[in-house]
Amino acid sequence: MEFAIETHQLSRTFDQFIAVDVIDVRVKPGQFYGFLGPNGAGKSTTIKMLTGLLASSGGSMRLLGVDLADPKAAREVKRRIGVVPENLALFENLTAREYLTFIGRMYGVPAEVVRQRSQELLEVMDLATAETKLTVEYSHGMKKKLSLAAALLPKPELLFLDEPFEGVDAVASRQIKDVLKRFVDHGSTVFLTSHVMEIVERLCTQVGVIVKGRLVFQDSMENLRAAGGSLEDRFIALVGSDHMETQKLNWLEGAA
Repeated sequence: MEFAIETHQLSRTFDQFIAVDVIDVRVKPGQFYGFLGPNGAGKSTTIKMLTGLLASSGGSMRLLGVDLADPKAAREVKRRIGVVPENLALFENLTAREYLTFIGRMYGVPAEVVRQRSQELLEVMDLATAETKLTVEYSHGMKKKLSLAAALLPKPELLFLDEPFEGVDAVASRQIKDVLKRFVDHGSTVFLTSHVMEIVERLCTQVGVIVKGRLVFQDSMENLRAAGGSLEDRFIALVGSDHMETQKLNWLEGAA
């Protein structure tokens, strides 16, 4: 079977620190894959390697059937993917429409198609009324929505989302969830990192959990539900006591 994402023994070290420790990730086409883990587990590092922003220290990666070890093939496959990074990298002295036009040209999308898709995306993301503003004036949630619009504009086959709901209000969150669900319903693949278990449980069809750089769990949400309990319960059990230890705050228990 050809996977949308396939890694074999993928690893990344920084000096003596092992950020990602020989992981084998498998994501089938059309899946909504939730990649979970505590802070510092290796989620963002994995996405950076898969999207070409960071070189791996070992192992192999394939996206949409393409071996990323081949530089020419890796460049070509980037035309088929979209990315919303955790740290948004927008050109803040452009308006939303100007930014989407720039992204469209970078991907080689015909100008008329860019105009049509930009208008639709601005309306769906509730950004049409603010399109004359420079993005530097946007709120964090508006920037998240614009970043997602830019990632969707080329109509990618595979979409990487690193914490797209962080700092986003309930209205924007609902808009983003609806757009992503429609995106997957039409056969595309999403690879998502998020700390919001309710969102992962609602949207994802497959889940992987990474702890201290090691992939400790990978299965379908269907199998997880059949086993009983919530995703949060299973996540906490997998993360282990190292991340669950709490100290008593004695000063809260006594009189002021």
